[in-house]
Amino acid sequence: MEIRWLEDFMALARTRHFSRAAELQHVSQPTFSRRIKLLEEAMGATLINRQTLPLSLTPAGEVFVDLCERVTRDVRETKDRIHDMEAEASARISVGSTQGLFSHFYQGWAQRAGVAERLQLNLKATNWVGEQFLDALDNGDCDLVLCYWHQDLPWGERLTRERYESITLARESLVPVSVADEGGQPRFGLPGSTEQPVPLIAYHPRGFLQSAIEAHLSRKKVSANLLPLNENTQSASIKALVKQGFGMGWLPQRMTEKSEQFGSLARAGGEQWDVALEIRLIRLHEPRSDDLLTLWKTLESQDA
Repeated sequence: MEIRWLEDFMALARTRHFSRAAELQHVSQPTFSRRIKLLEEAMGATLINRQTLPLSLTPAGEVFVDLCERVTRDVRETKDRIHDMEAEASARISVGSTQGLFSHFYQGWAQRAGVAERLQLNLKATNWVGEQFLDALDNGDCDLVLCYWHQDLPWGERLTRERYESITLARESLVPVSVADEGGQPRFGLPGSTEQPVPLIAYHPRGFLQSAIEAHLSRKKVSANLLPLNENTQSASIKALVKQGFGMGWLPQRMTEKSEQFGSLARAGGEQWDVALEIRLIRLHEPRSDDLLTLWKTLESQDA
């Protein structure tokens, strides 16, 4: 049974005339009559008394027309609500965020900044790596990118004022951590040695963080002796492996809270091994909408 059949029946109930009802429904009379017949077959009852002039509804038809009015009203109101929801969603500004920042920064920041209701997270971003976030801005897959940033990104020169604008929202540090032993000391600690390198759960080389770690280590007078065991795009995956005791890893400081499941995390090295980062919000230099520009100015004023 189709909604238009219900609308046909309501038109017939109003006009009590097949030709006029067919005209109202913008179909030929034979087509209209066939649809009314199909409706009666679907309901298993005669709904129209065709022996009277004008036509009249049978008792079953009287009951059925009330149902038609309720159903079509509910469908119409639901369509209106969906349309409003779609319009509201399309008016929101799309954000691509790394998974770690979405889990441990985005929601709190958006609430504090008073912009949560104006933003819509693009869930496809959880599959993006590194430079793909800027590609998404270029392609229109998102309006804003929330990501970690540092001066040693291999493609950092792409972030120019000619193409992109950015705001630094916060500072962050990558902290070396290991699961703690019974005495609360790290099971794996920096710097390690040539004979006993420290097992490392590393980041994906194309991501935002591995290049920051490598550049920071290259500037240290004391070399870190590391044995990479694994590469991950997500900080949460590194944290899980570190907590299970497979090796040490660098985690954003916001993620280093204690956990009872695998034991507490402990620092795997002093603060000299911490890697400084920025948390940035990035957009195209030429915004795609006035709403985006208005929101950006709001955030810039907060940052100032």
